[in-house]
Amino acid sequence: MAPSTLTPEEAAGRLHPTDTLGIPLGPGQPSAFLHALGGRDDWVDLTIGGALLVDIYEVFLHPGVHHQSGFFGPAERFLIASGADIQFIPADFRRFAPVLERTRPRVMSTVAAAPDADGWCSLSLHAGATVAELGRAAADPDRVLLVEVNPGLPRTQGLGDHRHAVHVDQADILVESDRDPFVLDDVVPGPVAEEIAARVRPYVPDGATLQTGIGSIPSGVVGRLADGDGGDYGIHSEMFTTGLMHLHRSGKVTNARKGTYDGVSVTTFAAGTAELYEWLDGNDEVRFLPVDVVNSPEAIARNRNMVTVNGALLIDLFGQVVADTLDGHQFSGIGGHEDFVAASGLELEDRSLICLPSTAEHEGVAHSRIVRHLPPGTVVTTPRHQLDLVVTEHGVADLRGATVRERARSLAAIADPSVRDELREAAEGFG
Repeated sequence: MAPSTLTPEEAAGRLHPTDTLGIPLGPGQPSAFLHALGGRDDWVDLTIGGALLVDIYEVFLHPGVHHQSGFFGPAERFLIASGADIQFIPADFRRFAPVLERTRPRVMSTVAAAPDADGWCSLSLHAGATVAELGRAAADPDRVLLVEVNPGLPRTQGLGDHRHAVHVDQADILVESDRDPFVLDDVVPGPVAEEIAARVRPYVPDGATLQTGIGSIPSGVVGRLADGDGGDYGIHSEMFTTGLMHLHRSGKVTNARKGTYDGVSVTTFAAGTAELYEWLDGNDEVRFLPVDVVNSPEAIARNRNMVTVNGALLIDLFGQVVADTLDGHQFSGIGGHEDFVAASGLELEDRSLICLPSTAEHEGVAHSRIVRHLPPGTVVTTPRHQLDLVVTEHGVADLRGATVRERARSLAAIADPSVRDELREAAEGFG
């Protein structure tokens, strides 16, 4: 049966006042449909499962609407401050898929590129954790698959059995949209980020397979790789960024020496500038695979010279990493942090780098990000035994194979000078 083609408002009317809806993370979200849901005021108990909202959707401010999120961003933090009921589900990115399978939303929705001549709609900027559940919803007569098609989205490709597309005949409802895709401006690294990037550079050998996160430090790292000597790099990264596009364009990416998915860069979602999206359109150098494939510890570990670059908010002298909460309150999410930190330490040639400025400013006062003990109530993102290298603008702490006391000494040595003596003294009592 051919799907119904509806306006966003008509599609919003197909949900019941008491219902369940599943949406992808970030750039996979059907924005026109979600905005249309905000035009209704009859919600009794609508539960929406997703992660990393890319806009302020009015529907979440309705008292009858509840959002269960696996990753917070600025939109979630704003909505919570505005009174929305948004609850965090502690799960890394790979575990979003079984969470969706267990909750089994009646309606599954995604955005996709416009159909090609054969009716296939590329899933464009997001494969993530929803691919399997979209298929299950399409095959179940009691459930609804709603696909928002947008001709402004790039057509991207999967690999092997992972087609990275839905067919129009799988959809129950098609919504046509011309909304501009979510754009994430490229970050210009400041002096601290540039200093950290300079300290990271020696740990990236020719032929390394790279994973980078988002922000000024990863941007600084890939910028140095693009502009400097060396190359023959591979990309195996949860997120594909504008910086990684620049690295490709510099001619430094060959994907020839990876070990997993040789010949192509692999990712599970992309977010960046309009220039990035134009470059990705029809580009077979980058392939999108489900997150359980990209973030699989086995797949990560099979890559040769795997080098991962991730961030942190706080680290104690034991090496415990806080990366997703502030003062016990949810700030972001776990994502693939632990997957890439842990899997990159299984062979001596692999390196995992946790990068952070030595201080953070709060109400005009600088506070050390390296502390003796984590404050009571702190939630640890990554345990101490998985850390390898920690980098601040003051140096690099190599923790692999070090004793508890040696680790504490190394971390104290790269802390801000204002607290360094205090932390060195504390380190002598460790172990």
